[in-house]
Amino acid sequence: MKIKCIIIDDEPLAASVLSSHAGEFQNLEISACHNNPVEAMASLENNDIDVIFLDINMPKMSGLDFIKNINYNAFVVITTAYREYAVESYELDVFDYLVKPIPFHRFAKTVNKLTKEITIKRGGLVNIKAQQEPHMFLKVDKKMVKVNLNDILFIESLKDYIKVVTTIDEYIVHKSLTNITEELPSANFIRVHRSYTIAIDKVKAVEGNIIEINNKRIPIGRNYIKQAKESIFKDNQDLI
Repeated sequence: MKIKCIIIDDEPLAASVLSSHAGEFQNLEISACHNNPVEAMASLENNDIDVIFLDINMPKMSGLDFIKNINYNAFVVITTAYREYAVESYELDVFDYLVKPIPFHRFAKTVNKLTKEITIKRGGLVNIKAQQEPHMFLKVDKKMVKVNLNDILFIESLKDYIKVVTTIDEYIVHKSLTNITEELPSANFIRVHRSYTIAIDKVKAVEGNIIEINNKRIPIGRNYIKQAKESIFKDNQDLI
């Protein structure tokens, strides 16, 4: 399911960061980037846009005035450096409010919410609980084994193989850690070391540069520490 988006922001760097974040999600398609709201109106008229990533302070017309002056069916996500417009934005029924600089984990949370809402809007989900649990198939020996993503605790590199450790079993697979990490949703899994990728929600504790998952102590590599801790403490940034 492709989600078509446009970015409206007069700051090239901010628009570039949003485009980069969006590029991590295969279901997001950035149809256009506009540096002013007036120019963006044509995109809304000529394209079936699902999501508008919208800055507030822009020349000619503010983002909030843009919302007030258009008819649209798209979800609006405000992207701004200013917190003080949040109340007014939500009164205009925006979907989410992201404060710059926008961390990737916060963007990912918005994308996950958007995906669910747009799927429902398109009639893809009658009953969310009936939806099949996300999973992947791993080739173990000569058979394909179905592994639910929610069961995965961590993945360890073993040279030309990996060990996928789940709540149920362990699987040795002829695959690289880089490749399997790329196949997993980045909002839920993160590489923390050249030899380890972990399930973020399975972290029991963090002590210095050591992560504890199911009594396994996993080191955080020096090159991964900043992003790893931002993802693990995404709702408690003061702990970083």
